This record gives sequence, structure tokens and C-alpha cells, in this order.
Amino acid sequence: MVGIKLRLLLGLALGFAVQVPAFANEPLSAIEWLEKRPKQIVVPLETPRIAIDEPAVAGSVTTPEVTVTPLGAPVRAAAGLLPSNVTGLPRDLWQGSDAEVASTLITALNAEKLPALQALLFTLLLAEAGPPSDAQASEFLRARLQKLLSLGALDPAAALLMRADPAHPDLFDLYFDVSLLSGDPDAPCKALKAQPSLSRDFAPRIFCDVQLKDWDNAALTLSTADAIGALEPTDVALLERFLDPELFEQTPPAPQSLSVLQFRLFEAAGESLPTTALPRAFAATDLSGDAGWKPQLHAAERLARVGSISENRLLGIYTSRIPSASGGIWDRIEAVQRLDIALKSGDPVDILKQLRRSWEKMKEVQLEVPFATLFAQDLLRLPSQGADADLITKIALLSPIYEQAAKRRTEDVTLIMAQSIAIGEPKAQSALPLSQTLTDSFSGAGAPQKLTDMAGNARLGEAILRAIALTMSGAEGDPAALQNGLAFLRGIGLEDTVRRAAIQLILLEQGL
Repeated sequence: MVGIKLRLLLGLALGFAVQVPAFANEPLSAIEWLEKRPKQIVVPLETPRIAIDEPAVAGSVTTPEVTVTPLGAPVRAAAGLLPSNVTGLPRDLWQGSDAEVASTLITALNAEKLPALQALLFTLLLAEAGPPSDAQASEFLRARLQKLLSLGALDPAAALLMRADPAHPDLFDLYFDVSLLSGDPDAPCKALKAQPSLSRDFAPRIFCDVQLKDWDNAALTLSTADAIGALEPTDVALLERFLDPELFEQTPPAPQSLSVLQFRLFEAAGESLPTTALPRAFAATDLSGDAGWKPQLHAAERLARVGSISENRLLGIYTSRIPSASGGIWDRIEAVQRLDIALKSGDPVDILKQLRRSWEKMKEVQLEVPFATLFAQDLLRLPSQGADADLITKIALLSPIYEQAAKRRTEDVTLIMAQSIAIGEPKAQSALPLSQTLTDSFSGAGAPQKLTDMAGNARLGEAILRAIALTMSGAEGDPAALQNGLAFLRGIGLEDTVRRAAIQLILLEQGL
């Protein structure tokens, strides 16, 4: 019975388990949302050059401070999936920053309402670069991994862990959680069995003993941990059921702060918990479809909204079956499926009819940008006029091919403003509140000196994080912050990001 239960537990996330290993050798192929973005080059900020006629002579001798770092730690902390020649970011992206400050910025940053800045955040999190030089560099790596998990980007988090050699005490808890969510806990369990000092928590040890079929040790450890009060009552009850599935005791209620292990133990006990109210990392477990199509759909939408899965994967899940009900999510799925069919048939009248309906449905769940990325190219070929033509222009402006929509005819002032941004020459429209601020951001106005100084002192990553935060703050009603954030990002060469962010600010109706 235990063996059957264990196989059930592992099978629930098999869809993820088969994807993770590919990252170790082909990190870019699995990150579709980064591959599709146009390559951007970050232009190094110029530093003043001082003409010197003769060798400088030091007036005093200063003994530099020496930082002792465990052998191998710099390589692990510098782990990334995207090399500099892909991101355009320098290798010393973080080296001048304080690890605690950079970690705090990453943890606090919320760029979800502007997909262009969210994509930039993903690039920073996955960039291969030297870590902050202080003694807390490993904590900075943890912060990057925890941010990926908070966004539900399970596959990139797993791949980054593999690059960082996770069988170390500073990363093992994340390694264990990601492996459980991915449905493949064997590797961390074997590592823990060989080196028990990796975790001081009894619950993973007991789980891994069961996983590795060391029943006697699992029972002994569980009874000892329970006797000395080293486990929460919920963990004791769940582990007892996991160790002996024939127990008929009532499963305890789910705690408010649910651990990944508890989530999987509830599942093993036959009482799977819905992920809709749980953090996004749990939603990734529904992508396999094992829990049913509706949970899979909700998870896909939730993750696509923040760029954690590609729009192609979202469409694949949308079109994998025929809705058997109506209302709510089913109407949205039907609308997108009908549009997809209409585009393949080539009937302009039917396409425009289905476009209007599906667009309104996708707006309800803030999935305009994934929708635009999927369909803009086909829609631009469509003959249209009036409101239909403007809708196509709007959709194309929200897509990666926004420049192709810049010359389309329109009398809509919002679209005219967005079109001018698309070619990098914004023309303010008095009827739009943010238009003058956005125009000023492109006018060559200097970026904040503080951020410029950071970028020139090997703190470019920190400066970009702060610029993203400024832009998001500006989107909520602080024009000066908005101008400063965008001006800095544009000044370092992130032109595509700035244009797309500005267009999204103008066109998205998400209460920004």
C-alpha cells in the first residue's frame, strides 16, 4: 500500500518532472518568453577619463579588506541561465551592491501590471553574473530563487538550482520544495540520506526515509520527533498517514501557512487541496492536467498573467479539449477556440466577430498581452475598418511587433499616442493624463544621478531594480517617478522595454 501511495504522489506532477532536466544542458530552449523578446544591448554608462602625463605616485599605503569565501561559493552564487551575450548585461551586474539590499529589492518588487517590466525582472533573475561581493552572496541567490517561486516559475527555478549545485545547507530547503513541486524528490532525498546535516527539519528526513523505502528508520524518527515535540501536530498526523496509509484517522485541517511538504502529504492522503488560494508555486502543479482541465486552465491563466509560462503553452491548454459547460472560464475558452478556428478558416467576417468577443473575455482576466502576442501577426493581415481596425491596431501595439502597427490609420488619440511611442518619438496628447510625462521620458532628460552613479559602480542590477520600482510607483500616480524610471532604463539601452512599458501604460485598462 505504501508503495502505491508513493507512486501516486510522484505521478501527480509528472508533467513537470520530465521538463526540468532539460535546463541543465539547454537553459534557453525552455524559457520561451525570453527567447521571443528582441535582443537588447545595455549601453555602459560613460565614466570620466582623466589625462595623466606621468605614472601616479601613491602618497600612502592602504591594506585592502580581505573577504574570506568558501571554495566554490562564488561560482555557485553566480549561477544563471542567461549569459551576457544573450541579456546584454555585464558580468559585474551585482558585484558592487550589498547583497541584503539587492535581495530586499527583489523580494519587494511587484511589476506584474506591466508585462514589459515583468519580463525585464525575469531577465535579471536569470542572468549569469557575479554576485554581490559581500559575505551574504548566498542569500542573494536564495532571494532570486524565492522570487522565481513566488511567480510560479517552477522550471526556471529548478534549472537555476541545478546550476548552483543545490545539495548544500544554504539551498537544500528550496531544492527539496522545488523537487516536490516538480514531482521528483528522489535526488534531494538521496542527498539528504547521504548527508543528514543538509536539513535540521525532521519532516523532510521522515518523508525521504519513506521515499527511499527505509520504513524502520522513518517510523523511529517520527516517533522520536513526536516525543520531543520537534514536529507540529499537523506534520505528525500527515506523516503517520504517509508512513502507514491503512490508518483511518481523520486528516487534520490544512494550516493557514501551508508548506510544500504538507501540500504533497495531503495529496498522498487522498485529500488534494485546491491551489487557487495558494501561492503561485502551487499552481504550477496543476499544469500537468492530472487534477482536471478546469484547475489546469486556472493555473495556466494565473501563470501566463505574470509571464511564468509562454502564451503558446496557454493556447495549447486552452485548445486541448472542448468545453462541456458554459459561463465563467468556459465562455472565455470557447471564445478563444472560436477565434483560433476562424483564423484558420480565413473568413474575415467571422474572424472580426470572434475577435471582439474573445478580446473582451481576455480583458476580464488581464491576459491582453499574451493574447496580443498570439494573434497580432495574423490580425494585421486582416482587412478592417473603423472600430475593428482600431481594435487590431491596439492589439498589435501590445505585441512584440508593435512597430508594425505604428503607421496604421486611426483617429483615436490614445492609439496615436501609443503609435508615436512605438517608433520612439512620442507626441503628447492633451487628453491623456500620462502622455506628457511619457513624452518627457523620451526627450533625453537626464536619468536620476543616484541611479547613474550606481550603474557606474558595478551596481547596474540594483539600479535597474530601483528604476522598475520607480516606474511602477509612477504608474500609480507619481509622474516624476515614472519619468525618472523610464529615462534611466532608456539611457542604458533598454529601448524595447521602455517602449513596450509605455505603450502598456497607455493601453492597458487594469487600474494603473
